[in-house]
Amino acid sequence: MALSTAFTKLFGVRHPVALAPMGGSAGGALTAAVSRGGGFGLLGSGDGDPDWLAREVPLIRRGTAQPWGVGLLTWQIDARAVERVLEHRPRAVMFSFGDPSPYAESVRRAGAALIVQVTDMEEARQAVDLGADVIVAQGTEGGGHGARHGRSTLPFVPLVVDLAAPVPVLAAGGIADGRGLAAVLALGAAGALIGTRFQATAEALVHPSVSAALVDGRGEDTERSRVLDIVRGSRWPSRYTARTLGHPYLDRWRDREQELAADARARQDYQDDVARGAVPALPVWAGEAVDLVTGLPPAAGLVGALADGAEEALRRAGRC
Repeated sequence: MALSTAFTKLFGVRHPVALAPMGGSAGGALTAAVSRGGGFGLLGSGDGDPDWLAREVPLIRRGTAQPWGVGLLTWQIDARAVERVLEHRPRAVMFSFGDPSPYAESVRRAGAALIVQVTDMEEARQAVDLGADVIVAQGTEGGGHGARHGRSTLPFVPLVVDLAAPVPVLAAGGIADGRGLAAVLALGAAGALIGTRFQATAEALVHPSVSAALVDGRGEDTERSRVLDIVRGSRWPSRYTARTLGHPYLDRWRDREQELAADARARQDYQDDVARGAVPALPVWAGEAVDLVTGLPPAAGLVGALADGAEEALRRAGRC
C-alpha cells in the first residue's frame, strides 16, 4: 500500500513525512537526509540569517536532488529575510508563529509553495484566506514553541482538514512513529510534520548531551512554559510557550513568570549558571512523544521506517 496523498503529489515525494524546521538543529545535512529518504526536508532558518543560509544550503544541494524547503519564524523576520531565502530557490517556504500575509506574494512570485503553520482556528482561517498551498495544524503536544492556549492534535487536525479542504493539511505535535503518522492520516491529514523524532538522528545539529536527554526522556517530564524564554532574554511573543524537558529554572520559577520578568538578577544568575556549566546552555525542546525516541538513526532511513510503520498500522486497522 503506497501512502500517496495530496502532499506527496504536490511535491513529488515518496512519503507523507516532513521535517519540522527546528531552528538550530534542522540544518542542511538533516534537511537533505529527510528529502533523500523520500520525505520533505525543511531547513530551520529562523530569522533568515545570511551566514546560516550560506553555510547550510550548500549541504542540502550536495546531499540531495530532491525537493526541500525553508522554515521561517514569522515574528522574527522582515521582507529582506524572505528575499534572502528565496534567492536559494527552495521548493517551499514555511511560515510559523505570526502573520505571513506580508510575504505571501513574494513567495508566489518566486514559484515556491507557501506553507503556513497554524495553532488555532483563527490562524487556520487566515491561512485559508491567504491561499496557503499547505497548512500545518500544530497541536500542543509538540516540542518547542506553540500556542499557550492551543488544542491537542487529535481534535484540532480534523477541524483544520474540514476548514481547509481541498488544501492539504499536515499534522504536527506528538507524532514520533508510524502509528502516529497512520493516526493523523486517518484524521484526514495529508501527512505529518515531525520534529522531536528527527532531532534525535545522526544528522541533527544538537549537542551529544541533548541527544542523550531525548533518548532518555519521558513525555511526562516535558512541560510547556515561558520561564526559559524569559530567563534567557528571548523575544518570543508571550502567546507562544515552549515545551521542553525538565530544567532547574522551571522548578525554581514555575507559575512565577511575571515575577521572573521583573527580576534582572535572576536573568544574570541564569547566565552565570550557564557559564559555569551548572545548567545547559539551551533548553532541550521535546514533545510528549519523546518516549518513542529510542536511538539516533540516520534520518533518511527513519523516513522510510515511519512510512512502513504507518502502512502496517493501517493494515492492522483494516483487519479489525
